[in-house]
Amino acid sequence: MYMPRRTSRHRTRLRWVAGQALVVLAAVFCYFQVRGLTSAAPEVAYDHAGELMRLERDTGIDVEGVVQAPVLAYHSLEVLANWIYIWGHWPVIIVAMVWLAWQHRPVFLRLRDAMLVSGAMGLVVFVTYPVAPPRLVDPDLVDTVTEASHAYRVLQPPNFVNQYAAMPSLHAGWDLLVGISIVTAATHVALRLVGWTLPALMAFAVVATANHYIVDVVAGIVFALVGYGAALLLERRRAARQAARRAPRPAARRAAAP
Repeated sequence: MYMPRRTSRHRTRLRWVAGQALVVLAAVFCYFQVRGLTSAAPEVAYDHAGELMRLERDTGIDVEGVVQAPVLAYHSLEVLANWIYIWGHWPVIIVAMVWLAWQHRPVFLRLRDAMLVSGAMGLVVFVTYPVAPPRLVDPDLVDTVTEASHAYRVLQPPNFVNQYAAMPSLHAGWDLLVGISIVTAATHVALRLVGWTLPALMAFAVVATANHYIVDVVAGIVFALVGYGAALLLERRRAARQAARRAPRPAARRAAAP
């Protein structure tokens, strides 16, 4: 039966995107299961939080209270910070990955690999160095997300959440990876602007909502960049393998010689 070439390419792309979706969903499920099931003893997580707070004081970057102060003073800013923290992470990641998988396969693969590598690194830290978030440690800080929004618990059910996994902030790190991917693939200025501003907004939101320390954000960015570097290496290996498969074999070259 004759099938138009365009329809065939469309179905091939659809199958590839569906296959990648299954891979990503399986990885996300495993990530949340491991993250949610590795809850440490609270006293250990609080001790580690104290270590990070002392480090911030010694280096002069303990500004969580300063960042949250205007959020508590202005309700509209609190709503904005909560909205960014909740809807600027997984919903944005999902939409961006679907778009990239459909329209920009190389950029999608780079983002996928970077998230897998940085996520695996993050899980190691969650298990070996649990940290209680500022909202549970500092009595002067307010858990604005829990107090003002129920949507977060819908997006991330409690059995998937480890409240002692503040370090590193993959909210900040993965939004940086998504932002880089959007800027790389987008041709429209407005979409590129979204890619540039998204990581900065999330870095602000995770601190303003008392979910992460400044050092968590720094660590999340470092993990993301390491993952991105690994993704570039994997991309080069894929390109080298593809080039090797396309190159004519020695026997074929001899047969083609005059």
